[in-house]
Amino acid sequence: MGRVNTKAGQSPEIIIQGDCIEAMNSLPEKSVDLIFADPPYNLQLNGGLTRPDHSKVDAVDDDWDKFASFAVYDEFTRNWMNAARRVLKDTGAIWVIGSYHNIFRVGATLQDLGFWMMNDVVWRKSNPMPNFRGTRFTNAHETLIWATKSADQKKYTFNYDAMKALNDDLQMRSDWLLPICTGGERLKDGDGDKAHPTQKPEALLHRILLATTNAGDTVLDPFFGTGTTGAVAKKLGRNFIGIEREARYIKVARERIRQIKTGAPEDLKVTTSKKAEVRIPFGTLIERGLLEPGAVLTDPAKRHAARVRADGSIVCRDATGSIHKIGAHVQGLDACNGWTFWHFKTDGKLKPIDILRQKVRAEMGEA
Repeated sequence: MGRVNTKAGQSPEIIIQGDCIEAMNSLPEKSVDLIFADPPYNLQLNGGLTRPDHSKVDAVDDDWDKFASFAVYDEFTRNWMNAARRVLKDTGAIWVIGSYHNIFRVGATLQDLGFWMMNDVVWRKSNPMPNFRGTRFTNAHETLIWATKSADQKKYTFNYDAMKALNDDLQMRSDWLLPICTGGERLKDGDGDKAHPTQKPEALLHRILLATTNAGDTVLDPFFGTGTTGAVAKKLGRNFIGIEREARYIKVARERIRQIKTGAPEDLKVTTSKKAEVRIPFGTLIERGLLEPGAVLTDPAKRHAARVRADGSIVCRDATGSIHKIGAHVQGLDACNGWTFWHFKTDGKLKPIDILRQKVRAEMGEA
C-alpha cells in the first residue's frame, strides 16, 4: 500500500484497505481526535470448540487472530500503538478493548509508550456465550482501557454531564451492562453466516463516542472490521477513518455505512456542564443594551427590588454590589445565584435575567 494522501477534515468518511501500521504512518501527524482499537485478541485456541451435543461453536479461528508467540504479539502491539500515537492529537485519547487473553499485555504496552490510563471499563455482557466445556467460569465480560496521550495532558474530551444524562441523572460508572451483538444487528454474509466473528454492538460505541468526542471530531479505527465505529460515528455527526486489510469486511462495512443517516445537528448536541459554558458578566447585558441603567430588578414574588447601574452593579436601599452579593444581602443569606434570583419585566411578565445571558451565549456561539 502506498502513502495515503488525505487530510483531516477532507472527508467525513474514509476507509482504507491495507496494513494498519502502514496506513496510520501515511496519515498526517496529530490529525485525529480519538482512536478506538479492537485489535486481534490472540485467543490461542487449541482445536475447535464444541457444545455438549458435539455441534461446532462458531469461534474466532481466523488467520488474523493467530500469532506465533507472545513476543510476536507484543511486537505487533508496540508497532501499531506507536503509529497510533503519532497520528493522535496532543488533546486526543485512545480506547482499546480486549479479553483476558490480551488486555493485560496491551495495557502494559500502553503505559510503556507514555499513554496515561484514565479508566478501565468492564463491559459486562448481559447475554454471554456459555462455557460449554464446564471447565471454568463463563467469560461474561471484556475490558476496555481509556487513556490520554500523556500524563501531563491538560485538555481532553469527557462529556461527563452527557454520560450522567444517559444514565438517568446518575454518575456513569465504569461497569457497563450491555448485550453482545445479536439478532438484526448481527451482520451476515451471503451464506447466512456471521460476517465477522467479533462484531461489537453499536450501543458500546455509542457510549464511547458520546463520552469522549464532540460533533465534527475525527475518530480513527485501525481494526475497522465491518464498520461499527464508522456507523456510529456517522450517526453522531463525527468524521471517521477506518483501516481494514480484509476486502470482505470492507465490502460489508461500506454497504452498512451507506445506509446510515446522520442526525440533525440540534439532535446531536450533548448536555454540557455549567463550568464549560462561556462566562458572561452581568455588565455585558448593559453594554449590549439588553438592560438599561436604571432598570428595576425584582425577585419573582416582588418582595425585593434593586436598580441596575451602568457599571454592572445593582443597588438596593442599603447596599450596592453584584447581582449575587445583593441577592444574598436582601435575603439574609451567605450566597445567592443572582442570575436566577433577579427578574426583569418584559411583555408584561417577569422573567429571570438568566435568559438574557443565554441569549448572549447563543449569539457568541453563532459567531
